[in-house]
Amino acid sequence: MPRLILLLVLLGTFGAAAQAEPLRVPDTLAQRTLACTACHGEQGRASPEGYLPRIAGKPAGYLFEQLLNLRDGRRPHEGMARLIAPLSDAYLREIAEHFAALDLPYPPPVPSRQSAADAARAEALVRRGDPARQVPACASCHGDALTGIAPAVPGLLGLPSDYLIGQLGAWRHDVRRARAPDCMATVAKRLAPEDVGRLALWLQAQPVPQPAKATTVAPKAWAMECGSVPK
Repeated sequence: MPRLILLLVLLGTFGAAAQAEPLRVPDTLAQRTLACTACHGEQGRASPEGYLPRIAGKPAGYLFEQLLNLRDGRRPHEGMARLIAPLSDAYLREIAEHFAALDLPYPPPVPSRQSAADAARAEALVRRGDPARQVPACASCHGDALTGIAPAVPGLLGLPSDYLIGQLGAWRHDVRRARAPDCMATVAKRLAPEDVGRLALWLQAQPVPQPAKATTVAPKAWAMECGSVPK
């Protein structure tokens, strides 16, 4: 008798499970972009340390352009290229707009590891550039608050120094490319090698202002011609 009761209980359990609603995965961009957040952090927040950049809150035009560059080989990255190779321009734009719309808080910056002299040199490059080397101020294109200029210029704050050094190095050595004229490649090659690290460490140590969104007010005259920045 106990065995019969157990059998009836098990059959009832299995019957109830069979009648339960099937598992439904929500068809949303948040769900579909989990492959992105596996590397770029939850909701694209990333981390202030390490190598991978934050993508949440970046201007949609910038994110879209980078996805095109990664898919089409101007910005080589085997993993990213394989992931987005089958995706259309329209779908890549949807992804870019999804992450651009995320208005999420930034963590505190990484404490500065620079000497006062190196920090002062970096800030001078950010605010005034280096006229002797024909290097414009970072702020002249990335905005006074360094949070970017919509729709196509990214912010420079809240990014790991390793990532910044890696990207400037990629431009210096023609590994990373953008639409011609490639203004960032020109800037990176004109920078003194020792200034690359100074800039990256200084930028990493700066707090991100609130609000952190890119400004929509473009400068009256851009410091350089950039093929990836629509005029």
